[in-house]
Amino acid sequence: MPQNSFWRDFLRFIIISAIIIIPIRTWVAQPFLVRGASMEPTFDDGEYIIIDELTYQFRDPDRGEVLVFRYPKDPSKFFIKRVIGLPGETIEIRDNKLFLVKGDTKTELKEPFLAEALTTPDEIITLKEGEYFMLGDNRLYSSDSRRWGTLPENLIIGRAIVRLWPPSKINFLPGFYQYEN
Repeated sequence: MPQNSFWRDFLRFIIISAIIIIPIRTWVAQPFLVRGASMEPTFDDGEYIIIDELTYQFRDPDRGEVLVFRYPKDPSKFFIKRVIGLPGETIEIRDNKLFLVKGDTKTELKEPFLAEALTTPDEIITLKEGEYFMLGDNRLYSSDSRRWGTLPENLIIGRAIVRLWPPSKINFLPGFYQYEN
C-alpha cells in the first residue's frame, strides 16, 4: 500500500508542477542561451539569460533594450540584438555613426559601451509602423538589420530581463542602455 501512495503523490507533484511551470514558460518568461559573438562585449557566447515575454503585452519596446526575436529570414531561429530604431523613425548611418532624424534635426545616438566603430556603408532607414531597426553590439560581426532589414513586431519574443550565467555576471536588465535623444 505505501508503494501506491508514493506513485499517487509523485503523479500529483508532476501535475501541479506542470500546471505552474507550463503557463509561466509559455506566456511569462523563458530561458535563452546566447550563441555566437554578435552581442559582444555585452553578452558572450554561452551566457544564460531569462527572457521577459510579458512586458510587451502592455507596452512597446524602447530604444536600448536587448530583445530576443525570431529571425525574419528563418523564424525557426532566434536572434538577440539591441533596439536602435523605433516604428515611424528615421535612422541614418553616416561616417560610421548612428543618427536619429526628426524633420531637419539630426541627433547622434552615442554608444559609449561599444569598443569599435560602426564600420558600415552609409544609409538612411525609415521604419514603418510595427518595424524595429536592430543592431548587434559587435558591429563588425553581427548579422542584423543592416543585412536582413527591419524586424517586424510580431517576431519579437521578449526582452532580456536577467542574466543568470556566468555567476560573476548575474544582473537585472542586462545590456539595457538609455540613449540620450
